[in-house]
Amino acid sequence: MKKMMLSGLIALLMLTVGCSAPAPAKQPAPESNAAEAQSDDGKIHIHFWYAWKDKIGESNEALVKKFNESQDKIVVEAAYQGTYDELHAKTQAAFAAGDAPEVTENEIASMGIFAKGGMTQDLSAFVDDSLRLEDFNTGLMDNAYVDGKLYGLPYLRSTPILYKNVDMLKAAGLDPAGPRTWDEFTQYCEALRTGDQYGFTTNMYNWTFEGMVSQAGGSMLGDDGITPTFNEASGVEAGEYWQTLAKRDLMKAVFGDTATETMRADFANKKAAMFYASTADLSYNLQLAKEAGITLDVSYMPKNVKYAVPTGGCNVVMTAGLSEDKQQAAWTFMKWLTDTDQTAYSSSYTGYLPSRYSALETDVIQNLYKETPQFKVAVDQLEYATGRPMTVGYPEVSQILMEEMTRLVQDPSLDVKTAFDGVAEQAKSILK
Repeated sequence: MKKMMLSGLIALLMLTVGCSAPAPAKQPAPESNAAEAQSDDGKIHIHFWYAWKDKIGESNEALVKKFNESQDKIVVEAAYQGTYDELHAKTQAAFAAGDAPEVTENEIASMGIFAKGGMTQDLSAFVDDSLRLEDFNTGLMDNAYVDGKLYGLPYLRSTPILYKNVDMLKAAGLDPAGPRTWDEFTQYCEALRTGDQYGFTTNMYNWTFEGMVSQAGGSMLGDDGITPTFNEASGVEAGEYWQTLAKRDLMKAVFGDTATETMRADFANKKAAMFYASTADLSYNLQLAKEAGITLDVSYMPKNVKYAVPTGGCNVVMTAGLSEDKQQAAWTFMKWLTDTDQTAYSSSYTGYLPSRYSALETDVIQNLYKETPQFKVAVDQLEYATGRPMTVGYPEVSQILMEEMTRLVQDPSLDVKTAFDGVAEQAKSILK
């Protein structure tokens, strides 16, 4: 099970994992994941599985409690299931056993794996005017569809943003509103490099690398969704840029399970002025900066030939094979969970993006942006958002690519094009 969990099933977003196993085969849907559509209390009971604890878990539990108190026909039982990879593996196992939750989260790069594996429900037939589908931010919708059919509703969504120590930038004579381009980013790293201090600390994160490839005018995969293109000119340019920063000792690259903690520690200890992280980390990083006496600001990922940023986070999905009563209950809850007021609440509480345009106009979000304008940066950056690949096998390929990127950064004498061509050749037998 663990081997299966760490391969085609797992979309790499919040974590990076690597293992080789076949993608889950399409299975017949169970007739129902509960013995009865209604319990003895006359209400329809459904289950909602989610990932992550702390503020994310608190928000999910609070919203489920509010939904249950808002009506008397449906009871939702929420359950934390670990990280995205753990949630996905448990959901697949439960589906095979005929006991899956009616509603769960799919990390966006896993949407295709679950939909094509027959584990999630095509939602197209449920959509009507009351959903106000056009109200969802356009930049978040690419990963809601699989083969042109709606399989999920944007829920807790994010983008990477650039975190900056304003005080260090000013001390180096740099404009704290920048850097805006790759060339400026290099200049900032040069100006900030002294002693054990770096301008930039980073891990080998496939999410931010995808953004860089798009900024260079390319894509990870071709229009067919399965042909590797990361080894073409734009992908190679992105790889060579990271390699050059490392070769010139302008970037501190960190590796392994503690990479994120090391980046944060370097920032808090003023050993690095900039790092990439999710907008969902903004609340945490603001508190970290406050405790360290740092003035923190954020900005877009710097552009190359254009601005571009990948989206991340999860969609809320319905599992396949439910009875009609369960389907209607699940859909009612999903619509409510992703509606304007709930979107505004979860965004302000967790730091994830508000996925609906209407949520931006609520007092909750407007007051948040007045008090903490850094939260608005990621929303504005959605103008340049791109979807993530969702094809079966992509998580495995992206992990292999980042392993190669790690080698290239550690040994700048290696050739990026040759390394990426090798990964592309492997990818041809993995991507489906």
